[in-house]
Amino acid sequence: GLDQHQVRRWDSWHRFTTLALAALAVLAICAADAAAEPTDTGMIKLTVNEIRRLINTLILHQNPDLNHCLRWSDWRRRHQARARQAHYTRRLNLEPQP
Repeated sequence: GLDQHQVRRWDSWHRFTTLALAALAVLAICAADAAAEPTDTGMIKLTVNEIRRLINTLILHQNPDLNHCLRWSDWRRRHQARARQAHYTRRLNLEPQP
């Protein structure tokens, strides 16, 4: 909330309400995005590290092959999803493993 000295001036009140509305908008967008999740595609979502790898590959190499970079990223994300599912399956399995 706002303290006494923060509501005496228009600038601080305006700044606070603008920030509160922006935070509410971000939360509403995140909630709508989470509710509209597509069915399982067999791949993990693009992560910050994966985006960084793609940018580095496309920028640092002299003649990057775009199709190869995208296929490599798809393979990597699909492989990570399969590994994640295998780990979850093994962890939930109640039988003792040899």
